[in-house]
Amino acid sequence: MTAKGPAMKSLSSHEGLHCANCGTPLAGEYCHECGQSMHSVLKPMHHMTEEAVETLLHIDSRILRTLPALFLKPGFLTLEYFAGRRMRYIAPFRLMFVLCLLNFFVLHLITSRAIDQNVDRHQQTVLLDRGADFAQAADAEDVRDLFDSKINALNAVQTFGSDTMAAQAASGKQQLREAANRRLAELHAQPLPAASGTVAAVARSDDRTPIKPVQIGWLPAFANAELTATLQHMQDNWHDYKHGDPASREAARERMLTGFFGKLPGAMLVLVPVFALLLKLFYVFRRRIYMEHLIVALHSHAFLFLWLLLLMLLGTLIGWVVPHAAWVGYPLRWLRIALVWWAPIYLLVMQKQIYRQGWAMTLLKYWCVGWCYVWLLGLVLLGAAVLGLAH
Repeated sequence: MTAKGPAMKSLSSHEGLHCANCGTPLAGEYCHECGQSMHSVLKPMHHMTEEAVETLLHIDSRILRTLPALFLKPGFLTLEYFAGRRMRYIAPFRLMFVLCLLNFFVLHLITSRAIDQNVDRHQQTVLLDRGADFAQAADAEDVRDLFDSKINALNAVQTFGSDTMAAQAASGKQQLREAANRRLAELHAQPLPAASGTVAAVARSDDRTPIKPVQIGWLPAFANAELTATLQHMQDNWHDYKHGDPASREAARERMLTGFFGKLPGAMLVLVPVFALLLKLFYVFRRRIYMEHLIVALHSHAFLFLWLLLLMLLGTLIGWVVPHAAWVGYPLRWLRIALVWWAPIYLLVMQKQIYRQGWAMTLLKYWCVGWCYVWLLGLVLLGAAVLGLAH
């Protein structure tokens, strides 16, 4: 009687209550017909705060159990999922998707920072140019062309750089003029006219021609119009990037990078089920359903995204630390080498652990699946690049 007491008390406490959603008599805190809780969602703020903290700590505990196992134990999470032990870990799709977004966000930041550093180095090179290469000019026309190109570069720095750079550019123009005139005097040619020192920055050319509208008979009119607009965007972005002024080139670069990294997560979501189909084809006699291969693909990609994220963060750490403490660079570089080799070893061991075939057959299928996957990944990246160009 004592064992049944709490259960009977719980049932009796809900006697006479009905679900507010579907009207079913309640036998517990949740309706067995629609699943709605009997508790109201209209709660004081401190109750909501308590629930939010509890949820956060619960997610954190799952992260602490999931990420180390994902990175250090090949195939462990997948086998746990197959065995029905799922609640203690983050779900495969959510794990892969979050790591995918985080990975490409960090990659975008690092790529943008590297490009900005290259732009800064180029601007510094332009500002430090004092016209030493005028001495290689064969005639007066070459001197004038070289001078105009250098002045245009300085004008771009003066327009889009900082106030300090603008002052340095103004000073550099006079020094370039003096160097060009010295070379012209050596060639017994006329000096530069006064107006040449104020050559304007190269203006954006508007010589682009609209593309011919796409007309595919079996497509509806709106699809043809969308394809035409996409191709026009691609042409405009490429034209601005190759032939535009510095502002246009910078804007085109930002558009293409934003479009590329914006399309990558979706492209990877397409790649995952295709990779699962590859596993299904290569292990067709293992009598596993497609969903099992899909879980393998999700965990494989989640590991790869985590691996890439750690690799990028380690590379950034090396770039920050080594200039200030060179002795740290040696162990960090060896750690990076070990991390690079860990990915193929991990995926091979994971494949062996899950499908449980001999090493010879596992190695053969690992090579074949990897070869196909590299081609698929190349096509996905190419597609993302094309869509990024059309952004």
